Order: sequence, then structure tokens, then C-alpha cells
Amino acid sequence: MSQIIIAGVDEAGRGPLAGAVMTAAVILKRPIVGVTDSKKLSPNKRKQLSLQIRQEALCFAFGRAEVQEIDALNIHHATLLAMKRAIECLSCTPELVLIDGLYIPTIDIPCKAIVKGDLLIGEISAASILAKVARDEEMELMDQLYPGYEFAIHKGYPTAKHRALLNELGPCPIHRRSYAPVLAAYALDRP
Repeated sequence: MSQIIIAGVDEAGRGPLAGAVMTAAVILKRPIVGVTDSKKLSPNKRKQLSLQIRQEALCFAFGRAEVQEIDALNIHHATLLAMKRAIECLSCTPELVLIDGLYIPTIDIPCKAIVKGDLLIGEISAASILAKVARDEEMELMDQLYPGYEFAIHKGYPTAKHRALLNELGPCPIHRRSYAPVLAAYALDRP
């Protein structure tokens, strides 16, 4: 009996104040040892597993929603759009799509949301790792484009240091203007 083709999908970057939300869709040929929720792995282990997933997966693809889309749609709908984009970019069509979380994008393939799927389902864990590594690498590039915000350190997440720099420097083009701390930073008087 043949095995059904399952794609796992997860996101990185729902919570940050800056940068795109990134998603990945992955179809594995076989389980990969060590793959789990990306948040449970060190940055070095994530990078190592990301390379292994890219080499060993049947196929994988990325999706994203830009800051302007996040501000226009809200983060929930922008994330679902990015997930749909990742699934549509896969080079082979899955028979079932498993999504981490509570919600599924509107697609023409059977789809199921699984809470804590990034811990429970290897394909979702692999997607979690690919999305996190890709987004972290992009935020390291953004650190060079927008120096002073320390994006390479906090990756856009609302740490105390990031919020302080945001208030001191004002928002840059990759800050999400619909997020309250960014809106508040616009209102501050700066010399």
C-alpha cells in the first residue's frame, strides 16, 4: 500500500515588530533524526538541520507576506496567505497538508490544523526549521540595511532593547506600522 504524500507547513515571524512573516512547506521522503520544533533547537542546530532538510526532502518551498501585507490584512490573514503561497510553490502536489496551529489557508488540497504540530509531526517540524532559519538570515541582512536597530540580535521581536531603539530612532521601512509599539514610536518627538 502506498503512503500518502503529506506536506507540513509552519511559519516564523508572527510576533516581531519588523520584517516579513515567512512560511515553509515541506514534503519529506523519510523522517530526519533531530527534527523538532525550531524553538527547541539552538541556532547552530537549526542551521545544520535546515541544510539536511533541504538536501533530503522530496521537495520544499517558501512563502512570505511582506510588511505592507501584514499591515493591510493583519498578521493572521497575512500568515495564511504566506502559507498558501508556500504550498502553491511546492514542485510536487501533496495529498494532505498539515498546518501548525489552529487555522488553515484556503487551498484546494485537504488540510488539517494541528496544535503543537511542530512538536508532533516531522513534516511540520521540518517546515518550522526552514522558515525560522530563512527568516533569521533575512533579518541579519536587514541589520546591514538598517543599522542601529540590532535586527541581527533580536530578529525584529519586541525585546526591551528593540523597543528602546525603536523609540530612539523611530520606525524604519520594515517596521509593521499596524503594531501598537510601532504606532506609539511614530508619535514620539525626536530631535
